[in-house]
Formats: sequence, C-alpha cells, structure tokens
Amino acid sequence: MTVSKGATRFVWTAVVVLALIGIAAVSRRTLVLLWPAQFAGKHSSPAVALDAGFARHMALTLVHILPGGLFLALAPLQFIPTFRQKHLRLHRWTGRVLVVCGLIIGISALVMSYTMNIGGPNETAATTLFAIVFLICLIKAYRHIRYKEIGRHREWMIRAYGVGLGVATTRPIVGMFFAFRRLTPHEFFGIAFWMGFTITFLAAEAWVDYTRQAGETRLVEYARGPDGTRQLETLSS
Repeated sequence: MTVSKGATRFVWTAVVVLALIGIAAVSRRTLVLLWPAQFAGKHSSPAVALDAGFARHMALTLVHILPGGLFLALAPLQFIPTFRQKHLRLHRWTGRVLVVCGLIIGISALVMSYTMNIGGPNETAATTLFAIVFLICLIKAYRHIRYKEIGRHREWMIRAYGVGLGVATTRPIVGMFFAFRRLTPHEFFGIAFWMGFTITFLAAEAWVDYTRQAGETRLVEYARGPDGTRQLETLSS
C-alpha cells in the first residue's frame, strides 16, 4: 500500500483552504480590535455584537489569535518533505517557534473558555476539551522529537494541527447558522465548536492511520531490498 497522490492532493487542498480561512479570521479580528472605526462591520451585522465581546478582552484575544495565525501559517511547511530535506536547520527552528506558539494558544484558550465564551457551557466544554487535547498532542510531539522518534513526532504534530484547524472549520459552520437564523449565537456557538474541532481532529487521526499503514508497507519493502538494508527515513505526510 502506498499513499495515493489523489488523497494527498485532497488533504493538502483542505489544509490550505482551512489555513487561509483561519489566517483571514485572525487578520480581520486584529484589524477590528486595533482600528474599530475603520474595520468594524455595519451596526446591522451580526458580527458587531461578537466584535464587542472580543473588544472587552482585547489583550487576551490578541495573545491568543496572533500566535494562532502564525501557527496556522507555519505548520504546513513542516510537513513538506523537500522543505525538511533542504532546510533542516530552519525546520528545527520553525518547530521550536511552533511549540512556543502552541503553548500560548492552548493556555490562552483555556482562559478564554471561562472568561469570554459566547455559547455558554456547551462552548466552554468544547473549547476546554480540545485545548487540553491540543496541548497534550503538542507536548507528546515535542517529547518524541527529543528522543529522535521522528515517526511518532510527525503523528502527534498532525493531531495537534488537526485541532488547530478546527478553529477555521467552525467559521463556515457559524456562517451557515447565521444564514438560517433558527438559533441565536448563544445556542449554536457550542454546537459549531463541537462540530468544527471534531471534524478536523478525526480527519487528522484518519490521515495518521492511513499514512502509518502505508509507511509500514514501505519499510517491509526496504527491508527485503537487494542490499539487505533497512531504511528508517521519515515518510512524507
């Protein structure tokens, strides 16, 4: 079994689209917080009430979203084989930056869950759970790379990034709830967060399992090579 090019293309397309959605959301939120007169929406827009809530906790919001935008932008580079091979030193330093950003994101998310949630206890439960899952994945990824366990490191970073992309996935889901207007933000925000985080986390886990099986097959093939060597090079994601 080998990793299908079609599957790889589909996953990368989804990752890039979600990362761009997340970065766009961070950019808009930052502009609205810093220059509300120029970038805030119209008074009739449903986003205005949400903007006011974030404005009351501007420092905490910026501490959370700015590292979040950097995490969404930089992490995909880490999974590109040619980037790792040609720029190994930069790959390692980028990884350190991502770990620091990730710790800030996870800890600030826990604080935000109890100080500025919109969807009440349901949203708090979702964001608390996935913030903890994100931090666990990040710490395990760091631990494995410290012990040179590259395969395990890759898997846990995929899981961590899957949780991170969940924030971007909630954006179109929230947009659909706004469009149908059957529930208030207080009623649907928790549902949206549960859906967004769960979808991307399960997708990340499925990709880990799929590529792991392909990787095990390739190692068996290498072990049976004519020179009898066993190559343990990191597999592409």
